[in-house]
Amino acid sequence: MPNITTSAQLPPTTAPTGPLVVALVYDGLCTFEFGLTAEIFGLPRPEFGEDWYRFASCAIEDGPLRAAGGLSISADQGIDALDHADVIVVPGWKRADAKVPENLRDRLVSAHRRGARLVSICSGAFVLAATGLLDGKTATTHWRYAEQLRARFPSISVDEASLYRLENRVCTSAGSAAGIDLMLEIIRRDYGPEKANSVARRLVVPAQRQGGQAQFLERPVSCRPESAIAPLLEDVRRRLAKNWTIEGMAASCHMSARTFQRRFIDAVGLTPGDWLTGERIEAAKEILITGRQDMETVAAMVGFGSAHTLRHHFRKRLGLSPTDYRHTFRSDVA
Repeated sequence: MPNITTSAQLPPTTAPTGPLVVALVYDGLCTFEFGLTAEIFGLPRPEFGEDWYRFASCAIEDGPLRAAGGLSISADQGIDALDHADVIVVPGWKRADAKVPENLRDRLVSAHRRGARLVSICSGAFVLAATGLLDGKTATTHWRYAEQLRARFPSISVDEASLYRLENRVCTSAGSAAGIDLMLEIIRRDYGPEKANSVARRLVVPAQRQGGQAQFLERPVSCRPESAIAPLLEDVRRRLAKNWTIEGMAASCHMSARTFQRRFIDAVGLTPGDWLTGERIEAAKEILITGRQDMETVAAMVGFGSAHTLRHHFRKRLGLSPTDYRHTFRSDVA
């Protein structure tokens, strides 16, 4: 296996003198999450002047250390680097149930006590949770780990909907890419929106995403092809603007309303009302990013009836308004 040294790229002629960001390196390192951290905080940015972040990697255990993708790794420094860090980033963790070394927990608590910020990406939230610093606070992690985090650490309020959370210098983010959102927010708070936007442009990502994880989740909308419900689903999708009712849908399937609702849940896994709302939201999302219709028109086209109802369901399901969704996902909207 190749030996990959994780030090940042060569510094500019004048080395930065700003806050020291230290990223943890461990056996089983989440390569993507570490790479994001090094890219954002470790890449030379001489255009920002001397007062920019310094970056170092920190091995929290003895080698040999491996990273996802078949890489062997060696870090700049050992665990003592945590004693001097201004920002400590936990780029994922080995497994949700993997033990957090006591020495690491103690160092993180001490660092936080002297004023350092602690940052986790994705499953790295389990490391911060193990320190006790999240007790009584709200934290997030990838939605697929939310129940495990809640079960193991019941004193933490787990928010599986947000992209990131910041509470008293303890910062957690959702899935891997949400780490970008959190780190851009840290830059925004440290150096202002102009520099955060500049970093975002170089990464070719939005400077600030609206909403939360819900807008990226896959909806379970499949239906067993042999189900008697399947033809109805296609009919509803073609005519979403129609005022569909349980009774009307049941009649089209030649069933009683009670039988229809039971058969629908068996076939689709959702109630008819939840499924119909989801289909209307999906259709509205497509219209918002491909067309220029106003909100009242969009609402009528998909069967919500009014812009108020459209906004209500968008905020409830996705955590953002239809207008914010359009601005986030449509490139030609200023």
